[in-house]
Amino acid sequence: MVIVGYGQIVPQSIIDLPPLGIVNVHASLLPRWRGAAPIQWSIATGDTTTGVTTMMINAGLDTGDVLLQSQTSIGADENSLELNARLAVTGAKLLIETLDLLGKGTCPRVPQVDAQATLARILRKEDGLIDWHGSAREIYNRSRGFLPWPGAWTSFRRQRFNVWKCRPVPSSEWMVGESLPPGLLHAIGKRLLAGTGGGVLELLEVQLEGRNRVGAAAFMNGTRLSGDDMLG
Repeated sequence: MVIVGYGQIVPQSIIDLPPLGIVNVHASLLPRWRGAAPIQWSIATGDTTTGVTTMMINAGLDTGDVLLQSQTSIGADENSLELNARLAVTGAKLLIETLDLLGKGTCPRVPQVDAQATLARILRKEDGLIDWHGSAREIYNRSRGFLPWPGAWTSFRRQRFNVWKCRPVPSSEWMVGESLPPGLLHAIGKRLLAGTGGGVLELLEVQLEGRNRVGAAAFMNGTRLSGDDMLG
């Protein structure tokens, strides 16, 4: 049997059915990121490499023996939707290779080292809440990792405010010696900036509750900023 993207622990009564066991395709380099959301958490926590693993299913949560793995770099600006599409292609190829080797009786089988495991738990709505005291890079990583849900969100004038696209502002583009308090909005021309606990974040595409998703310039055209507006 083959399982891809099932997201639940398979009961032993099912595991015992196929004589050759159950092969699972998992979107991480196990034992890192066992669980339901490996792609999202790998990006959100700033990993630079990931991959796909084929493994034998057992009664645990992604704890079975590793069969084959394929490693890839995570692009500096790649989001979870883009990475998911790449890993899907890689996973399909790796599965075919795995089944071929299993059929020949030559597929490697390596037990996982539990001490090296990390958990990619199911995402919750509150995971998308932006902590403006974090660094610009940390907020950016979570915003691209948590697409399309729960996204990255905060509040603006007591309304939900989604940050769909953003980027850390390089120090070369920011005034030397200047900083913005965490969460403070600051407009420079058509650019919308926000202070963080480490660096400055440029908001590129946002959505205020009850309104359409728009670019920063369009948002500022429809919203009069006071100069002391705080996010969160």
